[in-house]
Amino acid sequence: MLTIGRLASYAGVTIRAVRHYHQIGLLPEPERDASGYRTYDAAAVVRLIRIRTLAEAGVPLARVRELLDADPATFAAATAQIDRQLREQIRALQQHRRRIAQLGSGDSLALPREVVDYLDRLRTIGASEVIIEPERDAWILMAARYPEAIPDFMAEKVAQLDNPKVVRLYQLIGSIAENWQDEKVLGETADLMSELLEQAAASGELELQDEHMPDAAFVGLMDSFADAAHPAVARLRELIAERGWTGWTRIEKRQP
Repeated sequence: MLTIGRLASYAGVTIRAVRHYHQIGLLPEPERDASGYRTYDAAAVVRLIRIRTLAEAGVPLARVRELLDADPATFAAATAQIDRQLREQIRALQQHRRRIAQLGSGDSLALPREVVDYLDRLRTIGASEVIIEPERDAWILMAARYPEAIPDFMAEKVAQLDNPKVVRLYQLIGSIAENWQDEKVLGETADLMSELLEQAAASGELELQDEHMPDAAFVGLMDSFADAAHPAVARLRELIAERGWTGWTRIEKRQP
């Protein structure tokens, strides 16, 4: 007859595990002998090894009892079902791993691939991380509100980067972000923004704003986000207003 320590050793488990299996009813707990000790026989070792083997194979403890006492047909059906469940869990974990691998950096978190690629394009033209970070967060909001429109948004934004004046605008905004009280740079930036807005209005691009962003409450949210992102935004809004434009996320020509 075996002590609990010897039983655990023979079965390759811990004494704590044996006691846990007693507690949940998987392994019968023997009566104490005349000396007050519980002792185990060979059948207990066999049952404990079977419990350990099933648990190590991924069988939930809640189902181990069912398999221990099952006939061959029931055992085969149950293990087939457990195998299917394990395969589903493996697929889910692999998908999680793929998503984690795709994150790579903070840009990838909660953003479509098109936006991540666009942010990388901004870096290649020399845009400062100081302005890329708030732009990234703004696109997280946009992608959550208008996910179906993101491919069109990004195609348009990437095309704009072929315009040297747009590249210059990003460079100016980067300068402002680092020294937002430089009125000369602020004025140059507002002039360039106004020029680009005039071109967008002439091409009909501004007329698509309502189609792209019909939710006025969301536009207000984006405006407040921009205002909170950097103190220069409020000053730029004043300067472009002096040049005849209203708004920020959705900019319109002010009526005379």
